[in-house]
Amino acid sequence: MDENALIQSARKGDLNAFNTLVLAYQHQVYNLAYRIMAEQAAAEDATQDTFISAYKNLKSFRGGSFKSWLLRIVTNACYDDLRRRKRRPATSLDEMMGDQEGDMEFDVPSADDGPETVMQRREMIDLIQTGITTLPDDQRITLVLSDVQSMSYEEIAEMTHTNVGTVKSRLSRGRARLREYLQAHGELLPDLYRLESNGA
Repeated sequence: MDENALIQSARKGDLNAFNTLVLAYQHQVYNLAYRIMAEQAAAEDATQDTFISAYKNLKSFRGGSFKSWLLRIVTNACYDDLRRRKRRPATSLDEMMGDQEGDMEFDVPSADDGPETVMQRREMIDLIQTGITTLPDDQRITLVLSDVQSMSYEEIAEMTHTNVGTVKSRLSRGRARLREYLQAHGELLPDLYRLESNGA
């Protein structure tokens, strides 16, 4: 895929070129939105808003990583949605039902993994995702960008309009709170992932 050529064509109004870019990055954009929002419908809305915004603002893309540019847009979309929810709280049916249809996998199971291992890993991932949703918005987004999306401190600082020191502080606090959550809910962890009482 010649990404630069597609971007240039899309800037000239070529929808087919833009749709090719959407297909290339839609999973990564949705995955980030879902990790932050923890709700399928909200993640789908944020993903749709991201690509609409990206298409409208392609002329403002100054080069560099197109993926990082898209992830910055979806992060901001999620921030905006979370702020709106605080002003006008509402509980969706998806939230009440646990939103079990969302993509909850952080990684793809190995072919060597048995059914029990795969099931235990999924249980662990589900518990981690639940723990992530208990974090304050800034810590949640920073942790997801770092530990799920593997972004650098500098990239996260740029995406969240903060500085590296703030990113490190939020990440440290977020990880500590998530660790405390997992320790407090240790009885829900599969045996394979049980934490020791000393937090190891």
